[in-house]
Amino acid sequence: MSNKDLLNKARAYCEKNGLRFTEPRAAVLKIMSLAQKPMGAYDVLEKMKSAKYHPNPPTVYRAIEFLQTHGFLHRIESLNSYITCHAGHSHNGSQFIICDGCGNAQEIHLCQIPNDLKQKIESSHFKMTHWNTEIHGVCENCSGN
Repeated sequence: MSNKDLLNKARAYCEKNGLRFTEPRAAVLKIMSLAQKPMGAYDVLEKMKSAKYHPNPPTVYRAIEFLQTHGFLHRIESLNSYITCHAGHSHNGSQFIICDGCGNAQEIHLCQIPNDLKQKIESSHFKMTHWNTEIHGVCENCSGN
């Protein structure tokens, strides 16, 4: 999904749900959609400062929180960073392969939780709300293959 498509989708989603798609939210989403790698909040803040915006850190954090809450961003816990969702933000789990060499991350779109894991969760009488899997390794470019 192109960054323009993602911005249009976010704008339409907000209109449909009575939410405000503010300028800082749009700017954060645009910056993150153009990023080649996951970004932390301060990385986004620096990019915004080099553009025409001069927000303070809480504004960026609030925009990221909003975009994450509504499924436009995923948090990559192990990197303390965020990446745009390319699956149309309509899934309960996110899964990533992350290169420890170059820092690239890819969402791998495993839409169903593996059956063995699902059975363990259900037998524990645990009510899952969402799931996140991060697999670290080395990509083809970094491994030299």
